[in-house]
Amino acid sequence: MIELRDLKLLSTLARHKHFARAAQECGMSQPAFSMRIRNLEERLGLPLVRRGNRFQGLTEEAEMIVRRARSLLDDARALEQEISAFRGEVTGVLVIGVVPTATAYAAKVVNRLHETHPRLLARFEVTNSLAIQQGLYDGTMDAGITYADSIGRELVTVQSLYDESYVLFAPEHMVAAYGDTITWAQVGTLPLSLLEPQMQNRSILDRIFQEQGIRPDVMSESTGFMSAMIMAREGSVATILPLALIDAIGPIQGTRVLRLVDPEPSKPICLVTLDRQPELTTVKVLKEVSDAFV
Repeated sequence: MIELRDLKLLSTLARHKHFARAAQECGMSQPAFSMRIRNLEERLGLPLVRRGNRFQGLTEEAEMIVRRARSLLDDARALEQEISAFRGEVTGVLVIGVVPTATAYAAKVVNRLHETHPRLLARFEVTNSLAIQQGLYDGTMDAGITYADSIGRELVTVQSLYDESYVLFAPEHMVAAYGDTITWAQVGTLPLSLLEPQMQNRSILDRIFQEQGIRPDVMSESTGFMSAMIMAREGSVATILPLALIDAIGPIQGTRVLRLVDPEPSKPICLVTLDRQPELTTVKVLKEVSDAFV
């Protein structure tokens, strides 16, 4: 008989592809973790791990077990959460994948969630849209806050949140000649710090520049906005930010925020969850709070 604990260990190993990291997540020493996997192989009479000098992946038999195990583990987790709900509390860990432009909005939603369910732990994973979709499918994420037009609609539920619009965040001296607005063509003449090209937000901005026939002067790139904002405050570059982020952090001394015009594009941001039954209680309350927040 396979125990749920063994299925969890094997599923964790499949996700990390590394014995030490999988053991750490499961709260075990690596030798104890490895011994448990070997004991499972002996009980099943099947090889589960392709071994060499280092981990080389799971066998075909193990991959089949992991695929079936994820639904069983989800059911067990859902049952635990339903039992807690009967006691009048929502507990557990809720893993939310968030695109960088939506982190400020996500923080507001989670603050509201914490007010109503203080024993629920929300864990953010800031990443790109593709990783969020993959995380939903492989069970490593419970929900995602991402671009509506970048997520496949198969097996998922999509809940609209807001439309993302953009502003220029720049040192005061760099935009002293402008009023409250600035065109994309004018932005193209400024030294910029933007997200890296593989990020969805950067793809959106690059498409706008290309459609306008503009070649922006990109001085630096990063996976998040913090470094660009610090550089802008120090006076060396400007950056393009989602309006939701500026609304959340408020004014920063020595900088200005200008609304981008000609054009004024927007992109729909949504909450996406896997369409599964039974639904996790943690996911259910997240959807309820998000709906009320909108």
